[in-house]
Amino acid sequence: MVQVSAGVAHDCDVLVVGGGIVGLSTAYAISRAAPGTRVTVLEKEAGAARHQTGRNSGVIHSGIYYRPGSLKARYAVKGAAEMVKFCAEYGVAHAVTGKLIVATERAELPRLHALVQRGRENGIPVRELGAAQIAEYEPEVRGLAAIHVGTTGVCDFVGVARQLGEASGAEIRYGARVERIDRRPERGVAVLTARGDVVRGRVLVNCAGLYCDEIARLAGDEPGMRIVPFRGEYYELARRELVRGLVYPVPDPAFPFLGVHLTRGIDGGVHIGPNAVPALAREGYGWGVVRPREVAGTLAWPGAWALARRHWRYGGGELRRSVSKRAFTAAVRRLLPAVTEADLVPAAAGVRAQAVLRDGSLVDDFLIKEGARTVHVLNAPSPAATASLPIGREVARRALDMLGSV
Repeated sequence: MVQVSAGVAHDCDVLVVGGGIVGLSTAYAISRAAPGTRVTVLEKEAGAARHQTGRNSGVIHSGIYYRPGSLKARYAVKGAAEMVKFCAEYGVAHAVTGKLIVATERAELPRLHALVQRGRENGIPVRELGAAQIAEYEPEVRGLAAIHVGTTGVCDFVGVARQLGEASGAEIRYGARVERIDRRPERGVAVLTARGDVVRGRVLVNCAGLYCDEIARLAGDEPGMRIVPFRGEYYELARRELVRGLVYPVPDPAFPFLGVHLTRGIDGGVHIGPNAVPALAREGYGWGVVRPREVAGTLAWPGAWALARRHWRYGGGELRRSVSKRAFTAAVRRLLPAVTEADLVPAAAGVRAQAVLRDGSLVDDFLIKEGARTVHVLNAPSPAATASLPIGREVARRALDMLGSV
């Protein structure tokens, strides 16, 4: 059993669990706000940003989709500008490309117009396009109407995460999977890693992504949600010349997923995806990855069943596109009629760490909660990479406030 012992010195002031972009941004923000604060980051993998950060589409989101006043809206808009500046300052590959959001059916036009209004409320410059104007940006894309969002871009988020870690000055321990946590409000927090090391800190920050709910419970805090993992499957476009930049469908506001989109990345390759299917493990990057304990944990959460009952029809369509390349291609051809099945080459998948409440509601904003000597980041899927600098500052502020009061 790991314990915080009386009279034993702390190894650090702030102990961060999770070496993705949010955890490393938090370490960076602490070092900027309070130089000399000792920060240790525990990451179970052999390197930084191996999961959500390193397996997304690499898009610097504008913030147009998110409810005005929400953390996602405020942090994405601010974070996009800061991310471009950070990449320029530290020499991380990036480009501000702009993107199109394209309506392909008349039923989507009201939602497209609503996005124009939302973008303006969020302070984002938006240009409305007719069908003929779409070709100015994307000659092979077809639609009834579109909007052009100029502040969207792409970058190397793994490179950003590594740079954040280096610039933070934090001690980063890789291969340090957390096994147990002992929290004593009057003393601090002690963590036992799988290697048998014990690390003691005054405050614990939980940025564990796909496992954030489990880390919260290990620390003795009930988070009131569970992570339900959704795998996003991608293809790479063999004929890159069909797509110049970034092209998105009009999203369904009932879901946090943006739909299958076309993304020319910083390396020049064009990714198509993702869909959104339930994963059979928290790191279930393929149908063959099954972890019975994690599946059982998901099924034991009432919210997972409520979610399935509420959205079974939508989920069925996603599953069909997962198992049928023909169905996936048909979805892409709504935007890009020239694409064929042969043009789609399987690419690496990602898993979205989606927080689900007990009633089956999807948490639609970033969620940060506090406990005694703990700060938990409990919902930080897309656009968290874009918003990572503002998120890191907010988490750092809370952790430093705790340090000042203990």
